[in-house]
Amino acid sequence: MRLAVIPARGGSKRIPRKNIRPFLGKPIIAYSIEAAIQSGCFDKVIVSTDDEGIAEVARELGAEIPFVRPASLSDDYCATTDVIKHAIEWYEQQGQSPEHVCCIYATAPFVSAERIREGWEKLQQSPELKYAFSITSFAFPIQRAVQLDAEQRVSMFQPEHYLTRSQDLPEAFHDAGQFYWGTSEAFKENAAFFKPWSAGIYVPRDYVQDIDTEEDWGVAERKFKTLILDQATDT
Repeated sequence: MRLAVIPARGGSKRIPRKNIRPFLGKPIIAYSIEAAIQSGCFDKVIVSTDDEGIAEVARELGAEIPFVRPASLSDDYCATTDVIKHAIEWYEQQGQSPEHVCCIYATAPFVSAERIREGWEKLQQSPELKYAFSITSFAFPIQRAVQLDAEQRVSMFQPEHYLTRSQDLPEAFHDAGQFYWGTSEAFKENAAFFKPWSAGIYVPRDYVQDIDTEEDWGVAERKFKTLILDQATDT
């Protein structure tokens, strides 16, 4: 069984009711649920939540709510991997054993069915792979990053690259925060993500946006409108 798990607890503090807040006309979690369903990769698309309001919205959007997430996995300190591990073990207790799981964040409106499928295809290419997840590139060479001390004085993190040309430095990438494919065993054993057993699925920087603050939310809506809604209207 292939399982999509969308974690969506009810206790978001910086953006109240964040996971079901309207984002350009529909609850933001809708984008993740729709991408998961449209990908055609999954036997089940579930939302792991402790909140009945979120559960009701998710059901209306086509996701399943097979259980109520325990309170112990719903506070500010719970790791996402623990939520995924709980979902896997719950299904195992029901006599169903997911072989592969994809964690999709609830506030990732730029996630696409195409890249979810790409992640699944990549994961199947080698038995050595444990994960395949979305990544994007840094806009500037990280080797030339600087830091500030208490007096706002500047120093380089890697001073050996003071004279290195930007074009001679290897490109660096970071987690795009959209989806994480993995084997059930990898999630259950809390295998680290940033290891050679993981593959990166590239997402252009324009289509990546963390949403942790009101400012982030506004930026995401403007980007989405320009890159997706306006282009769809033009075509």
